[in-house]
Amino acid sequence: MTAPTPNHPAPEPSPSAAPPAPDPYTPPLASLGAAGLASEISAELGSRLRTVRLHGFRHPAAPPPALVAVAHGSRHPGAAPAVRALLARIRALRPGLPVHLGHLELDRPLLTDTLAGLRAPADATGPAGEVGEVVLVPLLFGHGHHVTRDLPAALAAAPHLTGRTAAPLGPHPLLVEALHARLLEAGLRTGPHRGGRPAVVLAAAGSRAARSARDTARTARLLSTRLGGVPVLPAYAHPSPATAPSGDASRRPSPTAASPTVPEAVRTLVDRGHHPRDIAVAGCFAAPGHFADRCAALAPGPAAAPLGDHPALARLVLHRYDQAISARTGSGAEGIRAATVAV
Repeated sequence: MTAPTPNHPAPEPSPSAAPPAPDPYTPPLASLGAAGLASEISAELGSRLRTVRLHGFRHPAAPPPALVAVAHGSRHPGAAPAVRALLARIRALRPGLPVHLGHLELDRPLLTDTLAGLRAPADATGPAGEVGEVVLVPLLFGHGHHVTRDLPAALAAAPHLTGRTAAPLGPHPLLVEALHARLLEAGLRTGPHRGGRPAVVLAAAGSRAARSARDTARTARLLSTRLGGVPVLPAYAHPSPATAPSGDASRRPSPTAASPTVPEAVRTLVDRGHHPRDIAVAGCFAAPGHFADRCAALAPGPAAAPLGDHPALARLVLHRYDQAISARTGSGAEGIRAATVAV
């Protein structure tokens, strides 16, 4: 047979010629169908996934404990809006955190009602409605009986909940920042002017507990430092707390806890050479109320507004919540007392 050349091309195969034999190493294609295709895909994915190492895999996080802000409660028309504004700022700072409100008295919702309404969500580890977890953050400024007794008792009376009580808002540098800002807004001048020397009376509600008075005194010292050495005297809104029922010596008034009064502190500063117009009054009050109004009316000079929704106060509430979470100390009345975070 003559080999093909440029002048003699290879002849075309005749139509009757047999097709070339299939490659013995290439299997013929076959239709898999829907079920077969799904099986092939599953097998391939399984083969590939066996080579994947799961680094840093985490189970879905449990929902965080609810933050229950505990206000004292007041009939003052400005109290509830001020507390709601503070809670709105807290929610804005920590989106996704459940934030609730409960009052100890005089206003709704009462703390007992708020706790009664808190139940575990349906997708929690236990059945819906069994147990929820909460942190009570008092909108109070010292370790008085509300913080050390009433709040733990409220938790103990809510058996469907586990929880902890956070520390009160004072003393703390963030509280001092809020007090400082409110004093400047009220017109306090921190430097000498017209021969005058500024001074501040730091007013608190007062408590039966001596530790609460120590907390207020410490806040006064911190505020004095923040004001560059301006004298700050602690004082109280009333001369003595209401006397407890007879027979309960632990809840009778403490002379240390409610002295001096605001007028007494003002007189002390005047005796030290401060002109009344240079003496400002700042209050450890989260919202307007009877005591806040009384202390402002007693101010001979600038009177600072209640702390309300000041950003530093909102951050402090979250800080106390985080402190209580990090404690992670049991539950029940005794465990809750142990978990009350120290300053």
